[in-house]
Amino acid sequence: MAGRIPEETVDEIRKSVDIADVIGEYVQLKRQGRNYFGLCPFHGENTPSFSVSADKQIFHCFGCGKGGNVYSFLMELEGFSFVQAVKKVADKTGISLPEDVDEEPSKPHDPEAQNVLDAHMWLTKLYHHLLRHSKEGRDALQYLHDRGFTDEMIEKHSLGFSPPSQDFVVTFLEKKGFHPQTMVKAGLLVVNDQGEYFDRFRSRIMFPLRNHLGKTVAFAGRAMGDQTPKYLNSPETNLFQKNRLLYNFDYARSEIRKTKTVVLFEGFADVISADQAGIHNSVGTMGTAVSQTQAQLLKRYADEVIVCYDGDKAGQQAAVKAGKLLKQTGCPVKIARLPEGMDPDDYIKKFGGDRFKKEVLETSDPYTSFIINYWKRNYNLQLEGDRIAYIEKVVQEVARLDRAIEREHYLKEIANEFEMALETLKEEVEEVRRKTSSAGPPQAGKPQRHTKPRTSVQSKLLPAFHNAERKLISIMLNNPVIAEKVQEELGGAFNISEHQVIVTHLYAYYEDGHESDISQFVERLDDPSIKELAVQLAMSPSGEEVTDQELDDYMNRIKAERTDRTDIKGLLEEQKLAEQQNDPVKAAQIAMEILKRKKEMKNTY
Repeated sequence: MAGRIPEETVDEIRKSVDIADVIGEYVQLKRQGRNYFGLCPFHGENTPSFSVSADKQIFHCFGCGKGGNVYSFLMELEGFSFVQAVKKVADKTGISLPEDVDEEPSKPHDPEAQNVLDAHMWLTKLYHHLLRHSKEGRDALQYLHDRGFTDEMIEKHSLGFSPPSQDFVVTFLEKKGFHPQTMVKAGLLVVNDQGEYFDRFRSRIMFPLRNHLGKTVAFAGRAMGDQTPKYLNSPETNLFQKNRLLYNFDYARSEIRKTKTVVLFEGFADVISADQAGIHNSVGTMGTAVSQTQAQLLKRYADEVIVCYDGDKAGQQAAVKAGKLLKQTGCPVKIARLPEGMDPDDYIKKFGGDRFKKEVLETSDPYTSFIINYWKRNYNLQLEGDRIAYIEKVVQEVARLDRAIEREHYLKEIANEFEMALETLKEEVEEVRRKTSSAGPPQAGKPQRHTKPRTSVQSKLLPAFHNAERKLISIMLNNPVIAEKVQEELGGAFNISEHQVIVTHLYAYYEDGHESDISQFVERLDDPSIKELAVQLAMSPSGEEVTDQELDDYMNRIKAERTDRTDIKGLLEEQKLAEQQNDPVKAAQIAMEILKRKKEMKNTY
């Protein structure tokens, strides 16, 4: 399971860290009782349902069901393979790993997906080589140099050039063993009505688009001359969804973690220029507006997002939309202001990176301040009606702020600017907040205060035998003595198939001489859904103390259910035999008995 890393080393590394400390780097956790709670990083939510147990060294989300140990968390969130997760944790402990450890690169389970990844990798190398070392790429390389791109940045971001030839790339891919039709599906080639294949990106400067593990999953091609469109992107595929990725995130992630700040741009050139200027926490959208998924990703890593879009009207409108979504997701947001008609790349080329940092990024406005000033352009404040409409709009925005000190700050600004009484504005804001709180559930994505964490995903009552099995497994996971007693009485005779899998592994785990260690046990479970269920049961509040009478009650309920099911199975066989013997009266009597038994089982909770 761990490649060449000995199992005892894997366990030593896992036990040497506190899972709450590792997860705390990604999720803001708050201690409540014995566990920590926070907003789940795997799905959007307003009420904390993500729980971390420092005692058991496991995590579980009662909302989406994700759960596991520290390795599972890193594999799920970062996309690591198991060995990569072990190495990541080992770096925090100082424990050395064997030098010959298999790298075990993270690969998709789908062979076709891996084939497409390999094709993108080879094309990235080809395009980059053609840009740097071919006659066809000379003009493209000169263009990039003229735009201020250094050889270092061209190398770092693997920029390339796609030749004008229609079949050069087709031939290259075929020689590497890639089927043209698969490459069409991957968005790398196109095919005409005559069945001829062509490179999608002819005569373009190529920007590889990498996923968050640094694997190229798509391309963006920029035209050199009058070719249209100016930018041509790969179509969306199973590996590439524009609204899920952020350009340069794989390189920027460590700097974002360190600074707790991320700078969000619109264009690839803006990101590369900023990175070249020493702003290494720079990322960009893939030519689309910020999505909820991207906002959640940024929120996991950064305490503050600076939106830095073009200085023209369209750029500022896009910045407003991005800021609004990020704020709704719970990210503190600032909006950078650029001179009219300039984009970040232009500014850096003209004034340099230091001035860009000091005069643009460091003077960014908090979102509320920016939006209040931005709205002014839509009103003629010399007119009384427009002034009142504008103030009412500002009041609505200020009312959304959680912190009273922020609300007062902005209300004072409005009161001074329009010579109004501060108390009047406060009353208006409180009235809006009262109406909002009584109108129903809070806005999506807005962090809520004074909310208790959810601790159960059970939205409906389960049959008594089902609950008995869950409670029994929960106790067994924490107590090998009770597990041994249950094994003698029931063995694997649980009614739910997933429960049968868990207890079978649990019996073997204890028979190998292990003590109760949920974090270690779940590594034996290959099926993610089974692993998540085991963690959920281990985190359930059933408690570790149980009387002999309670144990007997649980086991008797499980046995009774199994007996009922066996009886019904026998009755079904009798009914089938009666039908074969042309005895409809007897078959009907048996059918009535089956219905009666099923009704009794259904009503037993």
